[in-house]
Amino acid sequence: MTKLSHKTANKTLQYYNETARTFVQGTIDADLSKLHRRFLKLLPIQAHILDLGCGSGRDSKAFIDAGYQVTAIDGSEGCCRLAADYIGQPVLCQTFAELNFDAAFDGVWACASLLHVPYAELTDIFGKVARALRPGGTLYASFKYGDFEGQRNGRYFTDLDEERLAAVIEPVTGLEIVETFVTGDVRDGRGGETWLNVIGLVKN
Repeated sequence: MTKLSHKTANKTLQYYNETARTFVQGTIDADLSKLHRRFLKLLPIQAHILDLGCGSGRDSKAFIDAGYQVTAIDGSEGCCRLAADYIGQPVLCQTFAELNFDAAFDGVWACASLLHVPYAELTDIFGKVARALRPGGTLYASFKYGDFEGQRNGRYFTDLDEERLAAVIEPVTGLEIVETFVTGDVRDGRGGETWLNVIGLVKN
């Protein structure tokens, strides 16, 4: 990571460590069941899922309760502690840059997490995600829709539209975009916000 990205990553992680309990309370009840079903139908039975940037552990718990094997990761120590208590298993405290798996997962779920990676580093991180997936594996990721990049609400954000997404994915060997779709925010009072949802596939 560059000096700039270390600084932005540290500031974002500091935000989540300082506000972990409030953040978890504000996101843990968000109903993403429709997105869960859309993702899970693309995976084999009893698939192994990497929840990349698990936050509260909300999605990990849903996948575990549905019978899937889950490895949960987050860069915030505060969120890791709360998520581990919630899902009943350890959560790895690890940044995206430290991701180092080789063909270990059938699916990677990166819901509203990779949006904290600077745009210039997204191709490298998507490459790490692709390597973590088995051949034929599926990626789900979501970003705030648009072309903004910078500090917002105490954190660093990289917004994506379809064109910006295609530009960072194109250089990643073996990873192709299968589908993109735009949704509103499911949280109360946030319906005006839009999200770019991405389904990717690692070629056999």
